[in-house]
Amino acid sequence: MSAPQFVCDPKRDGTNSDGTVIINFTEKKVLLAGMKYAGELKKSMFSVQNFLLTDKDVLPMHCSANINKNNNVTLFFGLSGTGKTTLSADTKCSLIGDDEHGWSGQGIFNFEGGCYAKVINLSAEQEPEIYATTQTFGTILENVVINDQTRELDLDDDSLTENTRGSYPIAQIPNASPGVCGSQPENIVFLTGEALGVLPPVSKLTGAQAMYHFINGYTAKVAGTEKGVTEPTPTFSACFGEAFLPLHPRRYAELLGRKIDEHQANVWFINTGWTGGPYGEGQRMAINHTRAIINAALDGQLNDVETQTDPVFGLEVPTSCPGVPGDVLDPRGTWADSAAYDLQARKLAGLFQENFTKYAEDVPENVRSAGPLAA
Repeated sequence: MSAPQFVCDPKRDGTNSDGTVIINFTEKKVLLAGMKYAGELKKSMFSVQNFLLTDKDVLPMHCSANINKNNNVTLFFGLSGTGKTTLSADTKCSLIGDDEHGWSGQGIFNFEGGCYAKVINLSAEQEPEIYATTQTFGTILENVVINDQTRELDLDDDSLTENTRGSYPIAQIPNASPGVCGSQPENIVFLTGEALGVLPPVSKLTGAQAMYHFINGYTAKVAGTEKGVTEPTPTFSACFGEAFLPLHPRRYAELLGRKIDEHQANVWFINTGWTGGPYGEGQRMAINHTRAIINAALDGQLNDVETQTDPVFGLEVPTSCPGVPGDVLDPRGTWADSAAYDLQARKLAGLFQENFTKYAEDVPENVRSAGPLAA
């Protein structure tokens, strides 16, 4: 039940704000009030699935998924704006889905049969598959401005909000997987839009590190995705989807860790955020470098390359990657002021450790000790 024009009064209604999402599991009802964002419709049901599916040994995941030319499945975790949709909609891969999936004993399957992509500043050159859907019959555009005279879309106009969206059937992506499902994943990618500019563009995680960083869910809130956010802000979202988790994050992390071990999946931590300095001083990771890293990781080209251990975060960082300059892989070297980098790195390590204290008592020792080495 949706009442988008109803404004909640926290004192009168017992809510936390003027908008609310209320799920009643007993009566199997959802009430949306004061919400003018269509994403709340699907996210409320995603929360229901996060409650029900773990008892069936199915891991519900806020991630995108695709299948490459070798028939290998990859999962992409990350909050809105980190590149989940963009990186999974690769012309060389078949798209399983862009946002919500389950991981069962049979493999990966999509919940939605459709996509819900951000379209602000979308271009035919950078993201041709997603851009094409904005011109296709059946797509629903939300908060997108249309020229009154020409009736043409202006995908660069953020006068209503930066959170402009396109909702379309997955069949509108020409390389979509026809069965919206796939086998057990070979690779798992954690995407973080790192706003402080200190994390490496790619590192490989052990199973314990994967559980640690999955529980922490470090990323950045991006302008336009939440009310009041005007620039990238460091944040943590457990399991890269905390708002949708009715159970303790440990429950999902244990299931993830068990499935990683069972299927020997590689886990990659990839920074699509800033390098050479924090937001406002450094620059955003080049999309062509990120794509080259993803391609190399998924093709197995990073499995045997030399790595070095990051002295602060304890991450194993490849020293070379096809298509990526060597200096890009060393975040400290991209800063003009190494001392300033060290200060920011220790700051971020401290934020990691502080946030994880909320979960430390409920996880095994090997996971507790899988975080930063220093702060």
